[in-house]
Amino acid sequence: MAQPVSEHLLGLIRPEVRAQRPYLVPGARKVPVKLNQNESPFDLPSDLKKELLDTFFQIHFNRYPDEQPGRLIAALEERSGVQSGSVIVGNGSNELTYTLGMCFIHPGDRVVIPRPMFALFESMIKLHGGVPVGVAPRSDLQFDVDGMIQAIETHQPKLVILATPNNPTGLAMPTKDILRIVKASKGFVVIDEAYHEFNSEPSAIELLKEYPNVLVLRTLSKAYGLAGLRLGYMIARPEIIAEIMKSRLPFMIDRLAEQVGLLLLRHYSVVDEGVRSMQKSTLDLTQSLSDMPGVEVVPSQTNFLLFKTRFEPGDLLDKLANEGTLVRNMSGYPELEGYLRVTSGTDEENKAFLVALDGILKS
Repeated sequence: MAQPVSEHLLGLIRPEVRAQRPYLVPGARKVPVKLNQNESPFDLPSDLKKELLDTFFQIHFNRYPDEQPGRLIAALEERSGVQSGSVIVGNGSNELTYTLGMCFIHPGDRVVIPRPMFALFESMIKLHGGVPVGVAPRSDLQFDVDGMIQAIETHQPKLVILATPNNPTGLAMPTKDILRIVKASKGFVVIDEAYHEFNSEPSAIELLKEYPNVLVLRTLSKAYGLAGLRLGYMIARPEIIAEIMKSRLPFMIDRLAEQVGLLLLRHYSVVDEGVRSMQKSTLDLTQSLSDMPGVEVVPSQTNFLLFKTRFEPGDLLDKLANEGTLVRNMSGYPELEGYLRVTSGTDEENKAFLVALDGILKS
């Protein structure tokens, strides 16, 4: 019989780690219509996959990739309009958040963030011994910019993290308000733009020229439709990137992922077309939900929506799943009690969701 793991051994693991929970998507199950993770409903087009085949057979899988994906970095710098040395590519932007923690957060450091916000950021802060200072939203779920500036002035943090448009609310912060926060901060301001392609506001990349304390996070998981390949990137002044690069593990980006990223950057019209389709789908979904009696909808500048009904959200999620549609219960965020989140899918997926929801509401 195997010996049990002793409390002594478990006690050797850092308490910051033991206090956390693994990141798992709650309520995950196999259903025909999956609208719970803000993914693009569009796979890479077949003709582009065929174009990749020649590249695939030329890859030497027994050889390491480059320490850092130089060609993809150069292509992203060109696409972003920034100078050479301004980009780090990561294994998804989630992986880059841990690089931020390694570089900027000492035990006891305060980090100012809005609430609610993608849970991984708060987890990352705590794992590195930091203390998240959450600023609650206004009653309409919009960012409390004055509250954030007050928190910055009180705590003088080395790091402030924003997400605009924000997950899970879908709301964007106007550029003028981002600028207020950047000017109020003596430390770094990280702006997560995972959903920027859906946003009507200009990118915070424009602020880099004048404000060296700005760092921008981007991903190829949403608008690019590459959630399954894990590519994200960070943009900052070259002097800052050069220092952050010292903390980076080599060989984080495999040869195939780099090739797919380069392919989509060469065929960016595919991304544009997908974004336009998702924007229309989100608007149509917003209107359809708003027309349903008893449904409260939060307008969004992303590819997903928050909505609330008279049903307890966990019960409604189960009822929808039983009808073949998976959404996300957001009640784990205190500010979003009662809300569910649905990603806009294809026309067929949206119709299946709406028909299922309408039937449940009328039952």
